[in-house]
Amino acid sequence: MTPPDPAITRRILDRCDALGFALAGVCDAAPTERPDELRSWLDAGKHGSMGYLQQHAELRADPTKVLEHARSAILVADLYASRDHNTDPPLKPGQGRIARYARGRDYHDTLKKRLITLADELRAEHRDARFRVFTDTAPVLERELAHRAGLGWIGKHTLLIHPKIGSYFLLGGILTTLELPPLAPPSPEPDHCGSCTRCIDACPTDAITPYSIDARRCISYLTIERRGPIDPNLEPFIAPWVYGCDICQEVCPHNSPRPAPPLGKSPNPAYRSDRDRFDLLEVLGWDEDARRTAFRSSAMKRARLDMMRRNAAIAAGPALREHDLPDLRAALERIAADENEPEMVRDAARRAIKPLP
Repeated sequence: MTPPDPAITRRILDRCDALGFALAGVCDAAPTERPDELRSWLDAGKHGSMGYLQQHAELRADPTKVLEHARSAILVADLYASRDHNTDPPLKPGQGRIARYARGRDYHDTLKKRLITLADELRAEHRDARFRVFTDTAPVLERELAHRAGLGWIGKHTLLIHPKIGSYFLLGGILTTLELPPLAPPSPEPDHCGSCTRCIDACPTDAITPYSIDARRCISYLTIERRGPIDPNLEPFIAPWVYGCDICQEVCPHNSPRPAPPLGKSPNPAYRSDRDRFDLLEVLGWDEDARRTAFRSSAMKRARLDMMRRNAAIAAGPALREHDLPDLRAALERIAADENEPEMVRDAARRAIKPLP
């Protein structure tokens, strides 16, 4: 039997660099080392309404069930922001904020297309091997694999952190039946969180406990994944976010602004955008055509029209209590009184215009 050739790994990692990925590594495709943690998290219902996580739990726990006879995984990270982009200009009254990863082009296009290019090249070179590209749309525990491949450690906020470039990156990879030996003995990045609890302390909804997150309280989940009404008790803490949330990353010391990262990596220009906010009055007035136009080529198209208008109404509540915004108030009053509006949008509008007790 021919022993695995490290030169193949080297060529693959060099190609990942040429394709513009900030980080790349390889690891074995062994099952998760923490199956009990995954099961306990699901059994506690912390995945919220994301039933697909429960449905595909067995696949997520074992990459060989996603690609039969998988032996290795190639992991990549794509920077969408940097430490130099860790602060945004102040919002104007009546505006809502967008999470950094969603401000530019849809990462499913910018990240996955390059992985498909790499997989096609590898298929042509290794005709007896099989390859399966994955991003967050496939049932793979990509953060655990990325940690195993040396791309960083999983922080207390559950996101992967690299010691030199922080955590503003997206993960993807390729499962393969090739055996790809690491270029050096496997050495996962040690945990550098230490006694720091900034992400836990800063989360306004108390969604984070060390190395675990309750999606049912997470602003990103609530504004992107939650399709029904949001718990009114959580609404006051969601503003000014209308799509996603960056708070736990913004306070992380590993994302603190510093000189150019030693790796010399810059964010992928595809994610660069001047759009870091939405006007709440505009979103409340959207119809489906307006939503599609606003979200063209954007990862934000995942959020339905009623969800975005619900989010805008929730973000409007604190804005109305702090500023005189008659047009925004009038729009919410119309929505609250309109029986043809989706009930969850009406309810959010009613609470937004209701004076605090």
